Amino acid sequence: MKVLVLGGTGLISSQIVEQLLEAGHDVSVFNRGLRSLPYGDRVRSIVGDKTDAAGFRQTMSGVQADAVIDMISFNAEDAQVTVETFRGSAGQLIFCSSSAAYKRPYRSVPIREEAEELFDDPSFGYAFGKAEMERYLQRVITEGEVPVTIIRPSLTYGIGAANLGVLRQNYNIVHRIRSGKPLVMFGDGTTPWSFTFAPDLAKAFVGAVGNERTFGQAYHATSEEVHIWQDLYTVFGEVLGIEPHIVHISSDLLKTADPALFSHLYYEKSYCGLFDNTKAKRDIPGFRPTISLKEGLKMMLGWYEREGHRVDETKDRLEDRLVQLHGEWSRQLAGLKY
Repeated sequence: MKVLVLGGTGLISSQIVEQLLEAGHDVSVFNRGLRSLPYGDRVRSIVGDKTDAAGFRQTMSGVQADAVIDMISFNAEDAQVTVETFRGSAGQLIFCSSSAAYKRPYRSVPIREEAEELFDDPSFGYAFGKAEMERYLQRVITEGEVPVTIIRPSLTYGIGAANLGVLRQNYNIVHRIRSGKPLVMFGDGTTPWSFTFAPDLAKAFVGAVGNERTFGQAYHATSEEVHIWQDLYTVFGEVLGIEPHIVHISSDLLKTADPALFSHLYYEKSYCGLFDNTKAKRDIPGFRPTISLKEGLKMMLGWYEREGHRVDETKDRLEDRLVQLHGEWSRQLAGLKY
């Protein structure tokens, strides 16, 4: 099939492209051309800016696609541009949403698609934008003019990930464990979670291509290995052979310290992140998550060391300061008289 990927260079979309090629699809990618593509002549590259809706429609007017995978829509307006551009020309539109689009607290655990409502609090812009996108797409599905499939990733890591850890501190986790420096964990670290890796998630997108069972449906697609959040650091410690030193600070206090960096913890990660994949496995036979947290973190460590990743000094200083404040609070509480 002819498949157009809007994106194609990111953590998830690059894995989707590779797996589409392995499956024998004819693949094109559309993006701003800011990153070099590793696919060579196996992929047709189209350069443009989707935020220029008129220019995007003009560029896409001559593009033929049996399926379009949209990885770069973050709100209803973005999705509308895609729908209006490909309505009548593409056989299927597959949108990347997010499990953040679910309203909290959840109504089911493990979380089931049909049991949940969509997020409705504008305070957390990313989640609200994805939820608004889905509300628009549900109207498109009801109209029935174009087959739409929605896939909702949860927190996903892999080669190229820029969101690993509580501070999204990435290589800093390795640096701090090796240096004996404490790592900050939100809450008490016991929130249940399934950490997903991009090669597993990509199977859901690729398996949905041309799959009529997925038309008009929404799926989450996550790892099924059950962990708690603190395992992210303790398992990294196992990989490194060093037990990490972890301090705990509430997600509310972290959000107060830096809303842009920590709001995702307060609004999303403080709730159980275990998902029931029954629906995805029923309708997408190729979707079977297999990468364990330990295997995935070994993959991340190998990537860091191959590419010589550097410490993010700004985040390292922030984590040092948070650890210092935690120590001061602890000493004050230890001497509290009442």
